[in-house]
Amino acid sequence: MRSQVVIIGSGPSGLLLGQLLHQAGIDALILERQSRAHVLSRIRAGVLEQGTQDLLDQAGVGARMHREGLVHDGFAIDFARSHNRIDVKGLTGGRTVRVYGQTEVTRDLMDARAAAGLRTIYEAKDVTLQGFDGAAPRVTFRQDGVTHEVACSVIAGCDGFHGASRASVPSGAITTFERVYPFGWLGVLADVPPCSHELIYANSERGFALCSMRSASRSRYYVQCSTEDTVDHWSDDRFWDELRLRLDPKVAAHVTTGASIEKSIAPLRSFVAEPLRFGRLFLVGDAAHIVPPTGAKGLNLATSDVRYLSEALIAYFNEGSLAALDTYSPRALARIWKAVRFSWWMTTLLHRFPQSTPFEQKIQDADLAYLMSSTAAMTSLAENYAGLPH
Repeated sequence: MRSQVVIIGSGPSGLLLGQLLHQAGIDALILERQSRAHVLSRIRAGVLEQGTQDLLDQAGVGARMHREGLVHDGFAIDFARSHNRIDVKGLTGGRTVRVYGQTEVTRDLMDARAAAGLRTIYEAKDVTLQGFDGAAPRVTFRQDGVTHEVACSVIAGCDGFHGASRASVPSGAITTFERVYPFGWLGVLADVPPCSHELIYANSERGFALCSMRSASRSRYYVQCSTEDTVDHWSDDRFWDELRLRLDPKVAAHVTTGASIEKSIAPLRSFVAEPLRFGRLFLVGDAAHIVPPTGAKGLNLATSDVRYLSEALIAYFNEGSLAALDTYSPRALARIWKAVRFSWWMTTLLHRFPQSTPFEQKIQDADLAYLMSSTAAMTSLAENYAGLPH
């Protein structure tokens, strides 16, 4: 087999890259180690910045997002038993975000790819990247017991933190930066109406909580928990009781409880790999960086990577510009580090750290009080939350 580009991974970043390349007349084969059903079963967040919405529109897959997504003009931060709204739209001159689940973004992109008759190979096992340090990279994989090889010009590694792409880079060629946080998020998905029409982030003495949603009838709630905790320790009743204890009483009174349809614990980390280019291999999305979900930057950061890489690849294939390939890593990393900083700041602002001293707790309290008393500070928060320019 041969393809101009081989994309490893059929999450939203791989699918979006494939769609943009298709529009430019560039052939891209997607390899995915899981089944299509498994990819669509993964529960992920979905607060989309304007830049992400614009790129989905450019890719021709934004219609359902505009029809079903929920536009949010702001969000709230609860602390010290007070409810404080951040007016994102007012503070940023009209910018908003849209709540539309990552699974739905993935589904829209999959449907568009299928409608165009483009190639995605699911359940591709033992994916191996070779020759990307030269001019003739290739990818081998196994399917139904048969080994296949794909020759290509470029490999895009969109296969996540644990994928084969970054693992294929020689250790001496890559530098990684990491912060692992001493807590996780216990998340519950339930078919109950949200307690608020906008997201609520809560800092309480008992720990962090988040009130989110997927639609007007499906809610997603989180509470900070220990990294040693397990889902088995949390019945639905215990979760709802704990959530309400962490919220402003007026907000807690509006929480509708119900049976969970999904419950999981996610660890939190900040991670960046540098550089993002290794010859003809380019890292994208979670293969290149991880941010804690505080601030909703994960998917949005992946889509900005895709924007930069698609522009570089289109210039390379259509104009023969090798220099265009050199722009991807520095352009993407400049925006990545700003988003990593913001996600780290939001995480340290809103969570209770197990080893915090009384002094450090007072500093966090002062940070929150200052934030709510300063228009300049709230504007900075709103600008980052709505998304920095691509």
